[in-house]
Amino acid sequence: MSGTPGTDLLARIELRQGDITEMDVDAIVNAANTQLVLGAGVAGAIRRKGGPSIQRECDAHGPVPLGQAAITGAGELPARYCIHAASMSLGARTTAESLQDSVRNSLLRAKEKGLRCIAFPAIGTGVAGFPMDECARIMFEVVAEHLAEGTPLEKVYFVLYGEEAYRTFQREFDSLSKQRQEPG
Repeated sequence: MSGTPGTDLLARIELRQGDITEMDVDAIVNAANTQLVLGAGVAGAIRRKGGPSIQRECDAHGPVPLGQAAITGAGELPARYCIHAASMSLGARTTAESLQDSVRNSLLRAKEKGLRCIAFPAIGTGVAGFPMDECARIMFEVVAEHLAEGTPLEKVYFVLYGEEAYRTFQREFDSLSKQRQEPG
């Protein structure tokens, strides 16, 4: 690391391949729909492993506007909270704008709670059909912007399910790191 502000911020980001529901962090982020129905993918894993209390809390919060985020307890998961990033309407696709907004609002919910450690999945890349490489670029940009503005967050994990997702995020992260190290 060159010690420049951009690369120092990136030191607070870590990529992992695995199951986000197993992360022992302050909050995990759920790739949610605006109805906050815990259906398939990450949401389904959260519902199955976290127990029914999470869906009950989602029902009390939802629906939420597209691009918003709601925070609930994490039920039986190791995390303390679930932040539900509504990047899509039920049965619809994620867009670049809804992804940016839902990630930004997830980070704001974490800041409001004073959280220090959060874990994100590849939001919108499953049933919502958003391209993995574009997802990685957008999510890294929004997170880096948030970290630069001052936040209690000390660590932001990206937990990618599957080797292909992990490799794509790693490639985009390496590209971003290189850009931030270049003078100019």
